[in-house]
Amino acid sequence: MVEGEDKKREWEYEKNTLIIFMLFNGFNINGMWGSSGDDITTYTYSSELDIKNLDSSDADDGCSLKAIHAVIDGLTKTDKKGNIVNAVAKSEELSEDGLTHTYKLRKDVKWTNGDPVTAHDFAYAWQRIFRKKGSYYYMFADGIASIEGAQELSDKIDAGEELTDDDLNSMGVKVNDDYTLEVKTTVRVLFLDELLAFPPFYPINEKLAEKQGDKYGKSAKAILGNGAFTMTNWEAGSVVEFEKNESYYDQKHVKLNKLVMKLVQEPKVAAQAFEAGETDYAPINSDLVDKYKDDEAFKQVYDGFLFYISVNFQNSDLANLNVRKAISLVINRKNLCENVLKDGSQVAGGFIPSGLATSPDGVDFRKDSGNFTSYDKKKTQESLDEGLKELGKEQITLRITYGTDESPMDVFATYLQNALSKLDGIKVEMVATTKQDRIYNKQKNGDFDLATTRWGPDYGDPTTALTMGISTNGNNYRK
Repeated sequence: MVEGEDKKREWEYEKNTLIIFMLFNGFNINGMWGSSGDDITTYTYSSELDIKNLDSSDADDGCSLKAIHAVIDGLTKTDKKGNIVNAVAKSEELSEDGLTHTYKLRKDVKWTNGDPVTAHDFAYAWQRIFRKKGSYYYMFADGIASIEGAQELSDKIDAGEELTDDDLNSMGVKVNDDYTLEVKTTVRVLFLDELLAFPPFYPINEKLAEKQGDKYGKSAKAILGNGAFTMTNWEAGSVVEFEKNESYYDQKHVKLNKLVMKLVQEPKVAAQAFEAGETDYAPINSDLVDKYKDDEAFKQVYDGFLFYISVNFQNSDLANLNVRKAISLVINRKNLCENVLKDGSQVAGGFIPSGLATSPDGVDFRKDSGNFTSYDKKKTQESLDEGLKELGKEQITLRITYGTDESPMDVFATYLQNALSKLDGIKVEMVATTKQDRIYNKQKNGDFDLATTRWGPDYGDPTTALTMGISTNGNNYRK
């Protein structure tokens, strides 16, 4: 970190150039909790979204990761208080320099076909994410997990090179024996154990994965688990059902016999199902908050998601600094949170949500870093006028792309449309689609101008969001 005046100038530079439009830290788990009559061994909850797949080397959406979490355990996991505890790993030995992590695995962990879970399953899965060029391979490289050799693999992928077996075997992941996994990092990674509880670091049964090929993780029959539940039924876009895994090594902590996810349910439909006693949890959107906020079943849970506008820097109009300034300055985040969303969302001062991480002195990262957002109606038009002058244009047209199946993106997008439409020099077009199409077609292929989106923390360190700005990050659709 730069000190003194240099540090001050560094922050000013970022404030004036990295305008990516942080909007609000969302509660966004506004919902109603209950129980299904006397049957407390079955838990049913509604999800607004669908499952992409159950392949931990490819899945990168929240709904898929939740489903994977239900059926597979990694080396570590979180307990009910959110603390990181051992899972498949029974112990960890750390070298004196903090760079070599040796995990001893439990011998009573089985895949649901009866095969033992071994160190080979982890090594195979971690190599597979590079072989498949999965969205999260960057997490193994420098700045995050910092596993030895992972950055070199990442660089080769980014350069368009095909990885060889020798390349993959050069990564600092060594199987010492069936129940001993050695992981070498290039620097001390204080949150490595937390990363290992995240699905991209989970094991995969090589025999089944190779047999299924591209079908792996795309149906209930095309995945093996070692976790608390087994998937018994998966109807895409409708429902997924799980039953208690009778061979699970930690059965004493599993209180449910069955878990049911109702997929792609609109908040209004989810609320109706809750009222009818058909579900135990229903997420609701801003439109329903006033209706249910006094209900004893209504609860707000801070979830740490950051809602923001993804800006396509390949668009020559948006590449203009003053145009981006204008778009950021026109958003009254306080009004949006308090009077439009009305769901407990808070104004985001920067790209790292408050409550995510603290310094060694106990200071929240957001407070320590200061605020980067503001609302200024007068400066908005001035910035836009300057930007249009630099572009040699009288007006620009911007598309706002959003998913109608991911609350509150519709409210978010409509608010942005109204705010921008009040400016002289911007014409707004709305592109309504689904979350899957927004991300994996339009954004991934650069077919967007502004996209309303969100990011949830994968682990409790600022790099979980900051690394999204790296040019080689697979989620950096803004370029």
